[in-house]
Amino acid sequence: MRLNYFTKQLSTVKRWMATTLFCMLAIAFVWQGAFFSNTSAIAAPTATLIASADTGEQVKDKASEDAGRAKNFIQDTTDKVKQTAKNNASKVDQATDDNGSFVERKAKKDAARIQERADEDSARTQKAVDNTKNVVERTVDSIKDAFNK
Repeated sequence: MRLNYFTKQLSTVKRWMATTLFCMLAIAFVWQGAFFSNTSAIAAPTATLIASADTGEQVKDKASEDAGRAKNFIQDTTDKVKQTAKNNASKVDQATDDNGSFVERKAKKDAARIQERADEDSARTQKAVDNTKNVVERTVDSIKDAFNK
């Protein structure tokens, strides 16, 4: 009986200690965040804008680089899909002993369709990448024009 009472009291103390520790940590994080905030942008917004006047060109260059990498990735993926389709059709061809069966013809037709769709999807995706890059460049130019006026 006495041990049960002691265990309940200990459990209550643990819960209060955990709650207190959690609250103190939350207050410390909020308080510390106030000291590390960047107030220079609030104090001198024009200096920040002047310092980043050539940022637009950097953004446009980065967008072009990213678009190039994305196009390379898309083309690599397309090539891998086409190669896999060819390999699968070849495996079916080998398994059917070149007798021109329905399964063999179906596998070749499916491989051709997969390759065609891979090319179409690749072209559509690359066009979307170009459109996105153009939107970024137009947005940067619009922002630069707005600040120059």
